Amino acid sequence: MTALTDSNGFSWPNGARIAVVVTCLMENWSGEKGPPFSVQTTSLKPGTHDRAAMTWGWYGSRHGVWRLLKILNENEAPSTFVANAHSMELAPDAVECMLKSGHEVAAHSYTQDALMAYLDPEEERAIIEKCIGVFRKLTGALPKGWLSPVLAPTAHTEEIIADTGFLWYGDYNNIDLPFCVDTGKGTLVALPHSDFADHRVLRGNPRDWYDVYKDTFDYLYANEPTSYLNITLHCHFGGRPLMAAQLDRILKYIRGFPDVWLVRHDELAQWVKTNKIGEWSNQARFFKSGAG
Repeated sequence: MTALTDSNGFSWPNGARIAVVVTCLMENWSGEKGPPFSVQTTSLKPGTHDRAAMTWGWYGSRHGVWRLLKILNENEAPSTFVANAHSMELAPDAVECMLKSGHEVAAHSYTQDALMAYLDPEEERAIIEKCIGVFRKLTGALPKGWLSPVLAPTAHTEEIIADTGFLWYGDYNNIDLPFCVDTGKGTLVALPHSDFADHRVLRGNPRDWYDVYKDTFDYLYANEPTSYLNITLHCHFGGRPLMAAQLDRILKYIRGFPDVWLVRHDELAQWVKTNKIGEWSNQARFFKSGAG
């Protein structure tokens, strides 16, 4: 695939109007902990073990991941599973299936409660290297991408990620399009994350999640050539039938349009790095589409 460039910016490979990535988060918490959110609306007394939350969190690596894999494979949708290394240890068969099915597996700390924001640089590096060790054991290769749990990095995370050999890094909330970042420790590709993962509709209507992504896709496709959309959900919630049905719907909808580049994070990042796409691309797109 070749890059089509002009004085105002760039175009996606083969003239695609939009690049779409699917992020599937596979998460597990340490010990007998679970996610700090669930479908239950009654909070337990402080210090009480929340077994419902714990078992709710287990669902992702036991069942949800398999339903998501089935839907992604049936829709021929290459995706990136962003996984806590511990969840990979709990579900090595799922990791093997991800790779055999043509999906990427990226790093997401060791457990979901091992947050970078609470660590000093040495502790951060130790966690990152621990994750790399799990990847070497279970995949035979280094992970290419990193996304911090709850998107809570420190001022040091970016440089450590670059220094340990990653290709892409996803802890960005201030950009629309991917671009190359010179960290001083190496070049990373910055990949924007999503503002609307599946847990936003946890106690609402799962169709709202579908509507948000459909409306966003429709707007970008019609109005902003060379745009980017990150569709995000969690194995422990998005893998349940009520949410997985919406993933199936949005993939079938998007695949009905021409000139859509449905791509894994690492493949997109490698294209951006090879073509040396800079931060100017975020602004130039609007001039190409007539803004300003």
